[in-house]
Amino acid sequence: MTYARIEIAPSILASNFARLGEEIRMVEEAGADVIHVDVMDGHFVPNISIGIPVVASLRKATRLPLDVHLMIERPEEYIEDFVRAGSTRVLVHQEATVHLDRALAMIREGGAEAGAVINPATPVAMLGEILDRVDTVLVMSVNPGFGGQKFIPGAVEKIRQLNQWRSRYNGAFRIEVDGGVDLENISALAQAGANTFVAGTSIFGASDPAGAARKLRKLATEALSQKV
Repeated sequence: MTYARIEIAPSILASNFARLGEEIRMVEEAGADVIHVDVMDGHFVPNISIGIPVVASLRKATRLPLDVHLMIERPEEYIEDFVRAGSTRVLVHQEATVHLDRALAMIREGGAEAGAVINPATPVAMLGEILDRVDTVLVMSVNPGFGGQKFIPGAVEKIRQLNQWRSRYNGAFRIEVDGGVDLENISALAQAGANTFVAGTSIFGASDPAGAARKLRKLATEALSQKV
């Protein structure tokens, strides 16, 4: 089994925080499937963003799934709090913990979907032992920490490899991609096997964010339908 349904996941990191509720409603109306939430601690990545209280507020503001990406050291110390705050999915970095299996188990035991994340310099093979225990694998196509970065093309081959593994072992995990996703590369990413597309600047930085979200979905869906 493989996931076929396309998900567009606007990243609130690129939104106007002074109008966050309004902007979430706007992308909801445009057909967004997921709200992507970047959590940064200033240690694992060189930036600080939002935390548990904002996730709890977002949970009250939208019915969409919250895709919470923990770019933090010692994620095990915070998983329970993020799940309790309303995270639908919690994604942890392979590079941030020596106990990835334990972290994934904690997420699932809390009642959320569990995801593993790899940075651009981390090979897909590092996840080989846990692919049967994840709901999502997130491939970073930029170095994490800041929005608006240039897409790293090597992510396409990583997605293709994950898709091959998923097919070979009849896996059901979702393949997500985050970083520099835009109208120029989303078709190639969908054809490689990605299902969930995190888009920040290409949506919230557009003159018509709702229209940009629709265009991204259209291109990804068309690319998936052409895939052989």
